[in-house]
Amino acid sequence: MKLGTVKTVLIGQAAPYTRPGSFSAIDKKAVAGAMTIHRAGLAGDEQGDRRVHGGPDKAVHIYPIEHYSHWRSELGTMPLLETPGAFGENLSTEGVTENGVCLGDQLRIGSVLFEISQSRQPCWKLNDRFGVCDMALRVQKSLRTGFYCRVLESGTLAAGDEITLIARPYPEWTLWRLMELLYYRTLDLPALKHALELPLTPSWRKLIEHRLSSGQVEDWGKRMNGSSGNHA
Repeated sequence: MKLGTVKTVLIGQAAPYTRPGSFSAIDKKAVAGAMTIHRAGLAGDEQGDRRVHGGPDKAVHIYPIEHYSHWRSELGTMPLLETPGAFGENLSTEGVTENGVCLGDQLRIGSVLFEISQSRQPCWKLNDRFGVCDMALRVQKSLRTGFYCRVLESGTLAAGDEITLIARPYPEWTLWRLMELLYYRTLDLPALKHALELPLTPSWRKLIEHRLSSGQVEDWGKRMNGSSGNHA
């Protein structure tokens, strides 16, 4: 079943970022023609901090182009939102959003087979990129985060390729539902226990297990602001 289309393919190189000692490849640029995708991601694409970006569970970042109109209405006109790449995405897509795809979905794009591994957890680098002090929190609250895929079968893809749903093993668990649990119904213990039955990435499994064992929500401050602080 066709879900959508790739509008733009983007890659970036790691470079010094906005704060001392920080590096990022968030400033990704569009590329033309067929691109090779392997288990680590797009050929020629880099990550600035491999502790939290990249790796097999975050090989490719997808961000829906539909969200750009929301951000333009909220933030006003800015050059960053005139073309895809504002959120550091590898694939800018149309027709595929967080409330229309599920964790574990297998997607065929070109000759590449992807599996949706998790939604993005926004961090402080979005604050600095947009010049908006709470941009990461805004993205999280909106649930317009984009999402990551792992690569099950390497191959090539290009702008204009269709996004086809191959398998949907967890149809009740849209990314939207999972993010509502993580960011709004944060201590819904029965739902958290149910979520542990999913093929969660190690970091998400650890997060949920911590909430269940402690009865507390993890601190979001370092991720959101680059420093410790309240999670809300």
